[in-house]
Amino acid sequence: MTPATTAIIFDTVSKIFGDGQRPGLDCVSLAVRRGEFLAIIGASGAGKTTLLRLINRLSEPSSGSVRVEGADVRDIDPVTLRRRIGYVFQGIGLFPHMTVAENIAITPKLLGWDRRRMAARVDELLDLVRLDPVQHRNRYPHELSGGERQRVGVARALAAEPRIVLMDEPFGALDPPTRDALEQDYRRLHGELGLTTVMITHDTLEAVLLADRIVVLQNGRAIADGPPQALLASDSAYVRDLMQTPRRQAERLHALADRRTTS
Repeated sequence: MTPATTAIIFDTVSKIFGDGQRPGLDCVSLAVRRGEFLAIIGASGAGKTTLLRLINRLSEPSSGSVRVEGADVRDIDPVTLRRRIGYVFQGIGLFPHMTVAENIAITPKLLGWDRRRMAARVDELLDLVRLDPVQHRNRYPHELSGGERQRVGVARALAAEPRIVLMDEPFGALDPPTRDALEQDYRRLHGELGLTTVMITHDTLEAVLLADRIVVLQNGRAIADGPPQALLASDSAYVRDLMQTPRRQAERLHALADRRTTS
């Protein structure tokens, strides 16, 4: 990858917490191409959220460097950096006292957009995430379903026209049909808007279906990196086992269906 085609670079990044007995990240190096959808998977405590938080300076590396669009994040004001990067997470975090439109327009308002531009952007984004602007712009979060709130969260992350979006277990709390629909819609938006997306997830199937490339973390180290098909043939038994989970689940489902059909 060249600097012109790279959105994010981790250069031998380590993050030490507490007594330093076990690092949150341990000499991680990776590059994310512009326009790429990268999924980070691994067990709880592997370092996934730590990696994500280093990109927008919610945390600082103990050593090494993180570069976003060519600049070391330590040289960028953290507030300015975060306004350039969309962030979607499982808790959604909509402000309950604000309407849908006000929640979506938070960052544009902080950036000094005029009211007409903000209103047009809100309606455009509600259309993009498949919510009717007339029906939804003046509602409050408690008046929405979980799936609708998550769609508003995606719209808010895209409001200031970021090129990079970070996603922290964004769909994990949704029921399966809603989750599947929103995953497909976000993948469509990723392509249509030319986004660079970094998503962390515990769900291997979600990573396989959505991502162009998967990085596997274990105990703070990146132990595998490649397209889903390549990781299925990994030399690591842990990686192969992780990647074969969706296939095993599908086989159990088919076996259960066959038993019920013949009984």
